Amino acid sequence: MKFKLTKNTKNYYWTTLYQIEATMSFWNINKWELWGWIEKESNLSQENNAWVSGNASVSGNARVDGDARVFGNARVFGNARVSGNARVFGNARVSGDARVYGNTCVSGNARVFGNARVFGNAIVSGNARVSGNARVFGKIKLQYGWCFARKEKDRDVSEVENEWIILLIKDYKLAEEETI
Repeated sequence: MKFKLTKNTKNYYWTTLYQIEATMSFWNINKWELWGWIEKESNLSQENNAWVSGNASVSGNARVDGDARVFGNARVFGNARVSGNARVFGNARVSGDARVYGNTCVSGNARVFGNARVFGNAIVSGNARVSGNARVFGKIKLQYGWCFARKEKDRDVSEVENEWIILLIKDYKLAEEETI
């Protein structure tokens, strides 16, 4: 076991969250230190280096595993999954049946929800929203806007090509060019 639930609690809406305590040292985590907040042990894998820190929380049937990290004031809830080397931080939210995995980052005030998937080396940040059955992947960096579906029929939205798929994005603005 790498962590245990402490008696330190806080309520987040109608959910009681428990602060976690490291029971062993790994990565940059020291044994006995207090870290983030989870509703139940199944929210955070006891395997690998997955971790929740800061004021971040994981609740409901959501799960963080692999080497994923959730920190800052981020929230993961519902049936969401964060895995691989993914990072969710800032005031970001991942919820519903959303999946965030690979080497992705979801940060700022970004929201990923519904059946959305963010994977590969994608970065979703700022006030961006990814929802519905949307897939954001590859080296795309979505900083502002609402990505909500794959292209199925003509709609009054912008289109962004991302490898072999066209994303439908409303009111989007791609981030300035930078090396990812």
